[in-house]
Amino acid sequence: MDDQAAFSISRDDGGATAVLTGDWTAIGMGDAGQHLREAMHGWTGGHLDLSEIGRCDTAGAYAILRAAEGRIEHSDIKAPRRTARLLELVSHGMRAEPVPHYPAKPIQDMLERLGRGLLGFTAEGADTTAFFGHLLIAAARLIMRPRRMRWAACFNIAERAGLDAIPIVGVTTFFIGAVVAFLGANELSEFGAQVYAVELIGVGVMREFGIVITAVLLAGRSASSFAAEIGAMKMRQEIDAMRIMGVDPFEALVLPRFIGLLITIPLLTFASDLAGLTGGLIVSWSVLDLSPAFFLQRLVDDVGVQQFWLGVVKAPVMALVIAGIGCRQGMEVGGDVDSLGRRVTAAVVHAIFAIIMIDAVFALIYMKLNL
Repeated sequence: MDDQAAFSISRDDGGATAVLTGDWTAIGMGDAGQHLREAMHGWTGGHLDLSEIGRCDTAGAYAILRAAEGRIEHSDIKAPRRTARLLELVSHGMRAEPVPHYPAKPIQDMLERLGRGLLGFTAEGADTTAFFGHLLIAAARLIMRPRRMRWAACFNIAERAGLDAIPIVGVTTFFIGAVVAFLGANELSEFGAQVYAVELIGVGVMREFGIVITAVLLAGRSASSFAAEIGAMKMRQEIDAMRIMGVDPFEALVLPRFIGLLITIPLLTFASDLAGLTGGLIVSWSVLDLSPAFFLQRLVDDVGVQQFWLGVVKAPVMALVIAGIGCRQGMEVGGDVDSLGRRVTAAVVHAIFAIIMIDAVFALIYMKLNL
C-alpha cells in the first residue's frame, strides 16, 4: 500500500528546512502538494530534504517544484539521484515554450490540400508512365526471346481471373440486361415503339455494358488480387531476392498477369454479352410479349455483329489498365500492412476510374467515326 505523502518543517540557524516523507505520487500525494506550497509561502530561502521520500512520479515532482518555485534554489534541494533526475526533467518541461496556437485559415488550408493533391497527381502520372515504359521494354525483350515467357503462370492467371469470374460476371450482366429491357419497355411504350427495345438492349449490352461491367468486376477481383499478391511479396522482400538472382519482376510477375487478362477479358465479354442479352430477351418476352425468335431476328438484322466488335475492341486496353494498375500498386507497397491495405484500395479505385474514363474516350472516338 502507498504511504501517504507528508512533510515536516524545522527551523535552525541555517534557515527553515522542509523534510518530505511518504510517496509523492499522483495516487498517494492527495493535497500534500497544496499544503506544502501554503506552508512555504513567504520563504525567501531554505532547504528541501527529499532523502526520506518514498516513490515519486511526475505529478509529485511537479507539486514539489511548484512549491519551491521562486523560494528555494535547486541547489538547496537534497534528493536521491533518481528523484533529482526526475525533478530536472520536470523542470525542463515546465520551462518549455507553449505551442503557439495559430488561427484557422480554411481558404489557405484548402489551397494547400489542392496543391498537395496536384503534386501527388503529377507524381503518380510520372510513376505510372515509367511503370508502363518498363512494361513495354520487358514485353519487347520477350518478343525477341519468347522462350523466357512463363506460359504456365499466364494460363494460371487466365483460369483464376477468367473461369472463376464467369458466374459473377454472368449474373451481374444478366440483371443489367433485364434492367435495360425494363427501362426500354417503360419509356418506349409511351411512344408506341416498344419493338425498339430490342435495339436498345442489343446496343447497350454488346457495345457498352458487357465490356464495362466485365472490366469493373475484374478491377475489383483481379486488380486487388494482383496488388495484394505482389505487395505481400514486396513485404517479404521476395522481389528484391528476384532482382538479386537476375530475374526481372516485370517478366516474372507483371507480364503473365497482363497476358492472362488479355486472354480472359474477350472471352468474359462474350459470356457477359450472352448473359445480358438473355436477361433482356426474358424481360422482353414476359413484359412486351416479343417472342425469342422475333427478338433474335431483329437483333441480327438491326443491331448486327458490329456492335459486339466495337465492345470487344476495348478489351486489350482494359486488360492493360487493370493488370498495370494492380501490379504497379503492388510494387509500391512498403514494409507495413497499412501500406498494403492502402495500395490494394488504390488499385481498385484507380482501375475503376481508368475504366470509366477509357470507355468515355472510346465513345467519343466512335461518335467522331459515326460508328
